[in-house]
Amino acid sequence: MADRSTPFDLGGRVAVVVGGTSGIGRAIALGLADAGADVVATGRRRDLVEQMSAAIAARGRRSLAISADVSDAGSMTALRDACIRDLGSVDILVAAAGVTKRVPTLEMAEADWTRIIDTNLTGVMRTCQVFGSAMVKQRHGRIITIASLASFVGLHEVAAYTASKAGVAGLTRALAVEWARHNVTVNAIAPGVFETDLNRELLKSGRGQEFLMRTPMKRFGNVNELAGTAVFLASDAASFITGQLIAVDGGFLASGVNQ
Repeated sequence: MADRSTPFDLGGRVAVVVGGTSGIGRAIALGLADAGADVVATGRRRDLVEQMSAAIAARGRRSLAISADVSDAGSMTALRDACIRDLGSVDILVAAAGVTKRVPTLEMAEADWTRIIDTNLTGVMRTCQVFGSAMVKQRHGRIITIASLASFVGLHEVAAYTASKAGVAGLTRALAVEWARHNVTVNAIAPGVFETDLNRELLKSGRGQEFLMRTPMKRFGNVNELAGTAVFLASDAASFITGQLIAVDGGFLASGVNQ
């Protein structure tokens, strides 16, 4: 690995961001590249994967344009093997793929429940299992999962999403305990409410206003504000931190009465 001028320097390291072509994952992938890492940002859509690969290369970092799907363990294995073959290793993994659907629980189709749990929880397990095996073997790695406010509190009419993100919190802690002896850390970022293309219209509704009322900073987050936390957890500065969920939420979880 390259010499580092600061403990936050990721030069010489290779990061894979699964779910890294849009929203939170995209911002984290670019943040890791800006901190010096070579980054492979992947997802199911080939066009977005190629766009991210080009954006990372434009920052002077190595990248690969490989599509992958968290529902397919073979797809994740092929991604891991290509990264090791062409880039030498995988030192950092960010598991950011996720879906949701708002529906009253009494009206929820079992197929929707299964799809959300499979992507958000089982998909994270598949991803960590595939890449974690290589990290355990090389005796070094940083794994970052994406939790949620729903890992801590219940959110209205998103029972499957809430259950999946509570599961991600538990999985993060379990893997941290299991892999610590191999010098592999496993932590989670729990974002508050961040405005993205997918939720921008929803956040203009009464639901969005309730989130604002409960957030002491009185604004939604910008996805770029998540990059620093990811860089920190991926870096030498966080070498003795594992099994933690770090909320980046404008004070939402700390909040009781705001006025």
